[in-house]
Amino acid sequence: MSEEKKGPGAIALGWWSREIAPRDIPAAKGLSARLRRAAPLAVLCEPAVIQLAHALALPPGRADQLVRLSTLLAEIRENSAETLARRVGGAEPVLSSLRFQRLLRAEGEELTDHLRRAIIMADRRCNVAALAADLLNWEAARPRWCFHYFGADAPARADVPAKDSEEKTE
Repeated sequence: MSEEKKGPGAIALGWWSREIAPRDIPAAKGLSARLRRAAPLAVLCEPAVIQLAHALALPPGRADQLVRLSTLLAEIRENSAETLARRVGGAEPVLSSLRFQRLLRAEGEELTDHLRRAIIMADRRCNVAALAADLLNWEAARPRWCFHYFGADAPARADVPAKDSEEKTE
């Protein structure tokens, strides 16, 4: 399937699988390290990040989302079927309810910092496609994250098509 026909989560998962996930390849390990440590402009100077922007059809006006997406994907070591909210929440949450609420209210760099901590607390493992799709449509994703954090499925609405963020791992 071509990338034009895939949703943003699947495109980001494919990019992550090629560019970040193969930790035994020095280029992937180096890119991951640079993305985790770089300032926003330096992230945008990475050719692989620009390739991701083209694949996602993200215009320059959404550079902040691209930077957040790239830096957070660089934190993930393993793709999983569970969303990040489910990994940090549930019956015995590793992220307290108060910290989760702060994460949901956060904006800008503060949001990136809270999400980075949540990824680390989730043992750097979550559903890459779901996280990417949610980051690119964060306002719509926040309510679903509440349900996932508390271990429930978000109620389906008949007037809303299924979201790319609910994709399973490839």
